[in-house]
Amino acid sequence: MDYKMADTIVAWAMIPLGLLGMLLWARALDLEMHVFGMSLTAFAALFGFAQIRHLYDDEDAARVTLHSGKSRDVV
Repeated sequence: MDYKMADTIVAWAMIPLGLLGMLLWARALDLEMHVFGMSLTAFAALFGFAQIRHLYDDEDAARVTLHSGKSRDVV
């Protein structure tokens, strides 16, 4: 598993951005801020799911490498 500290920091930084997006979305007085808040919230949520998928993909690759007996660097 090649889960770097930078991935963790970025994942934790997305939480306040998602919350900020929800706040902007809920309190928007014009269409532009409404769309921006909704987009920021959606981006933060999709980014979180992508991080989870990336983590499980790395684990699957390591498991396949272990069972195949081949030496491979997981990036």
